[in-house]
Amino acid sequence: MKPIDVAVATAALVAGAAVSVAVFTSDSADHAVRTGVLTLVIGLSWVGAGLVALHRRPENRTGLIMVATGFIWFVAQLGYADNHLLNTFGTATELLFILGFAYLLLSFPDGRLHSRFERVLVAIGFLVCVVLQLTWMLFDGDPENLIAVTDSPDAEAAIENVQRAIGSVVSISTAVVVVRRWRRASAPLRRAAEPVLWAGAASFVALAVSAVNDIVGQPLGDIEWLWWVVFATVPFAFLAGLLRVQMARGAVAQLVLELGRAPEPGGVRDALARALGDPELRLAYWVPERNGFVDAAGRPVELSADATVVARSGRRIAALEHDPALSEQPELLASVGAAAALALENERLNAELRARLEDLRASRARIVEAAELERRRVERNLHDGAQQRLVSLAMSLGLLERKLETDPEAAKPILRDAREDLATALQELRELSQGIHPSLLTERGLEAALGELPLRTPVPLELEFSIGERLPVQVEAAAYYVVSEALANVTKYAQATAVRVRVDRVDGNALVEIADDGVGGADSSRGSGLSGLADRVEALGGRLALVSPVGRGTVVRAEIPCG
Repeated sequence: MKPIDVAVATAALVAGAAVSVAVFTSDSADHAVRTGVLTLVIGLSWVGAGLVALHRRPENRTGLIMVATGFIWFVAQLGYADNHLLNTFGTATELLFILGFAYLLLSFPDGRLHSRFERVLVAIGFLVCVVLQLTWMLFDGDPENLIAVTDSPDAEAAIENVQRAIGSVVSISTAVVVVRRWRRASAPLRRAAEPVLWAGAASFVALAVSAVNDIVGQPLGDIEWLWWVVFATVPFAFLAGLLRVQMARGAVAQLVLELGRAPEPGGVRDALARALGDPELRLAYWVPERNGFVDAAGRPVELSADATVVARSGRRIAALEHDPALSEQPELLASVGAAAALALENERLNAELRARLEDLRASRARIVEAAELERRRVERNLHDGAQQRLVSLAMSLGLLERKLETDPEAAKPILRDAREDLATALQELRELSQGIHPSLLTERGLEAALGELPLRTPVPLELEFSIGERLPVQVEAAAYYVVSEALANVTKYAQATAVRVRVDRVDGNALVEIADDGVGGADSSRGSGLSGLADRVEALGGRLALVSPVGRGTVVRAEIPCG
């Protein structure tokens, strides 16, 4: 236990003992021994269960609420004290622990209220337990009541009945909310919260029955102690819920046996679902090349914030998309993840293979589409440019042939125009072929072709080329287009002030890196340019990576085997 836990437990023991002594020695307490024992047991059980909850999940408010409710319970029992000041203070706070109890149930198990109706119930509870309680005390002429203004039994009785009536409605409403939550709860949530929810609902039903019994003149006798007994079961129900969760960890042994029998495809997920008690469990597998998760078929998936990542030897391998209630059971999740790590690693490799096949299919489709688009572009350029000029040239040559026989002087301008049309057609064909594959790249190599790019790039460019010999033709072409497309993106979108291009040869691979100082935020999934480059690089057995944090520039890195 932490020092703070020891201090709180000690304070609870001291407070419980002091209040119990005050009850035992009270002249006004009926059944002083029974009341004193219940006072001690209820208060200590609430504080103890709250400390256990705080130890398990310090960030969850449930433990803090339970500890506070336990201490408020002790304070409320000061209403039995013979000392007038303590008696007045205890009577004023007599019902405040019920408010804490209601908040606990309505916010269980995460310690937060979930709807406007629940917040309204808590607000009405405050009205009943605090405002009406203090108002009632103003008209209570008991000599021990130090804040009484007047002695008015009629007003006192009326306020008390209103208080009990509203409290009964709030109690039944709280029980209904709790039962509805249980009915809608998932299997993991029921396993953890069921004992508390049922004990809490029973407590509020008992409270409502006790209040109505008082309103109608106690035909059932004094049954307040009965609701106290039911209220006392709530902390033990909480501990029973924790025990059920701990017992659920025994399913890990069965999980190990199941996974040891080499389950069929999908069997790992089913085994994990049984171990966690979550039939809706989903698995996702980490693919480093994608820097993301995929499903069993290799398709990318988005995970919720509640997903639990499973790691092996410090490497993430998978993630469990589970019921949010399981986040309250980190020990169970850790045990299941550790037991299934090897099986998940095997399935991760299969998922990674399927992801690569999926990428290959998509890449082939993009290549076919790109080839068709390029064919249409070339066809359109030929039709609109060189083809039209060649047709015009053919017509000019026919006219020239007729003029040479009848009027040689008139044939000279036609010959001059035909020569110009031919030169223009040749220039357009050269430009068209340059767009398909730069002639400088073929004739002088990658270094010379890249050397011209700074002249066509408006952003200041620094080029580092550390490869002396020529690379294979396909590698040079891929490297050139990676740099060209990356620079085009820098010019259009990056808002950069500088860009650096580095080409090197490392471990038999051509390394091409383009880094800018722009706005970042580039995404290869939005647009065909980078995905087309990735297809070109991967077709040669290489890899293309993009790192582009928002506000910190973009780095495009390609590794292409030279063998």
